Amino acid sequence: MFNELLGKIGEFETVYTMVDYYTYIKTVEYLICVAFFIAFPMFFKYINTKPGNLSE
Repeated sequence: MFNELLGKIGEFETVYTMVDYYTYIKTVEYLICVAFFIAFPMFFKYINTKPGNLSE
């Protein structure tokens, strides 16, 4: 399943009905949300770290 998901990234999906289109868009939105929930805490931690001794 994971290999199929990675193989479909970047491919154009042919949709014939509104349900197919909505399912495809919903999947893309979920992937964007997962990426945000992973990236934001790492970015927040990076921004709020205290710098080391700058006089060295």
